[in-house]
Amino acid sequence: MDTGTLTPIVAAAVLAIYAALRMRWDWLGDYYPLLVRGLGMTVLLVVITSSLGMLLAIPIGLVQVVGPKWLALPARAFCTVIRGTPLLLQLWLLYYGLGSLFPQFPWIRESGLWPILRQAWPYALLGLTLSYAAYEGEVFRGAFKGVPKGQLDAARAYGMSGFLTFRRIWLPQAFRRAMPTLAGETILQLKATPLVATITVVDVYSVAAQVRQQTYLTYEPLLLICAIYIVLAVVITRVFTLLSGKSRDNTAFRKT
Repeated sequence: MDTGTLTPIVAAAVLAIYAALRMRWDWLGDYYPLLVRGLGMTVLLVVITSSLGMLLAIPIGLVQVVGPKWLALPARAFCTVIRGTPLLLQLWLLYYGLGSLFPQFPWIRESGLWPILRQAWPYALLGLTLSYAAYEGEVFRGAFKGVPKGQLDAARAYGMSGFLTFRRIWLPQAFRRAMPTLAGETILQLKATPLVATITVVDVYSVAAQVRQQTYLTYEPLLLICAIYIVLAVVITRVFTLLSGKSRDNTAFRKT
């Protein structure tokens, strides 16, 4: 192991030992249940919004490449607006703007949806999903355009239908090209989740803020939350590494 690799490991070990011996961690017993709840909400938000955002991103990217124009223009406008405005502003517009309009309609307040719409988490879910879809829509647009046209022509020459060509050739090839970027964007999605605390959603970051306000401890909860985010980022990286390896081993040509 070279010096460049060993130095950060030693520094992290020294910091961990110092934090364990010199800092206060007695508050963990009281806030442990809330911390677990916040961690569960953070993981749930990342998994659900990334999955739903991916499902939206694929058609958003595809229509920008193949059209029709009346779908390509709204898709491009959607990506431009979402990527061009802060996510915090989008969350506030959804929660404090759209959410404040629903109580004015009696048919909504009297419906079965009202117990859900009055909470903050649906707006956090929607805001993070749209944000992920917009960024990944642009990623897939480039990935779809990057697939060699000759492969698509060859599939048609073999008599494949348009949908079969998309499913077996175009989408797998585009997905492989987008995989490294998707991993980074998913980690960015993880790091965007603390913004949901501003609309009263209890995630893992909001727990650290509560600990700081109630115990006047600053560094301990923040260091713990940093460690949690680092672990989650490593897990995400590992998952995408495994998916990338599987996509290389299971190519479209083997499927056909």
